[in-house]
Amino acid sequence: MFDHPSAGTARAALLALGLLLSTGIADAQQPSATAMATATELVTLKGAKAMYEPLVVGIIEKAKGMFLQTNPMLGKDLNDVAAKLRADLVPRTAELMTETARRYATRFSEQELRDALAFYKSSLGRKLLVEEPAIADQSMRSMASWADKLSEEVISKMRAEMRKRGHEI
Repeated sequence: MFDHPSAGTARAALLALGLLLSTGIADAQQPSATAMATATELVTLKGAKAMYEPLVVGIIEKAKGMFLQTNPMLGKDLNDVAAKLRADLVPRTAELMTETARRYATRFSEQELRDALAFYKSSLGRKLLVEEPAIADQSMRSMASWADKLSEEVISKMRAEMRKRGHEI
């Protein structure tokens, strides 16, 4: 789920970050060190780092773009600052990795975490890790296409109904 750095993965990363932040950072239950270690191995195996690192870069680029809009002459200096910030801040993805591991460790028993880890290390689990990003990307594209078609249908039907009521929109 985590290991394909594509547009779909970026959307999934933003969704995951939103879910992570919306549920609050601290849980009442503190997982054991063993559960945390197993959960950390699990999220690492699932490629969470590859999903989270683009978030830092995206935030830096968004801030850089904001400053460029107000003063385009600062481009070179902003590029230099952005490069330094990327080097300084990308390691902070470890914070998200820890919080994700904590989410797993508080919601699954140590045995369940070991079982999940064993599954993802199996041939089927490895295949799932490889294929799932492509499936998610294809599903997102299909969903977008479906939504566009439905939107066109809704607009057409709404116009037709409004025309019946004497309104041309």
